[in-house]
Amino acid sequence: MKIKPLFDRIVIKKVEEKATTLSGIVLPDSAKEKPQMAEVIAVGPGGLIDGKEVVMQIKVGDKILYSKYAGSDFKIDGEELTVLRQSDVLAVVEE
Repeated sequence: MKIKPLFDRIVIKKVEEKATTLSGIVLPDSAKEKPQMAEVIAVGPGGLIDGKEVVMQIKVGDKILYSKYAGSDFKIDGEELTVLRQSDVLAVVEE
């Protein structure tokens, strides 16, 4: 299934954190924090939003940091995806 977000929305796939600490302790899922880094899967076209022209700064393939409680989570074809607005993105991670 292909997803095409509308307006200034983007679709992201969360990047999983490591399950062990630097000292080798294995963390259960309940002890992990919700990841805030993700890879962009799809980007909307932007356009006129609330009377203002929005130009998309994010592109497919970018790794981003986003607000902790931003977006809506969905499960599509067995994958956990989140749809959020471009304004919820805090930074693009460059490696």
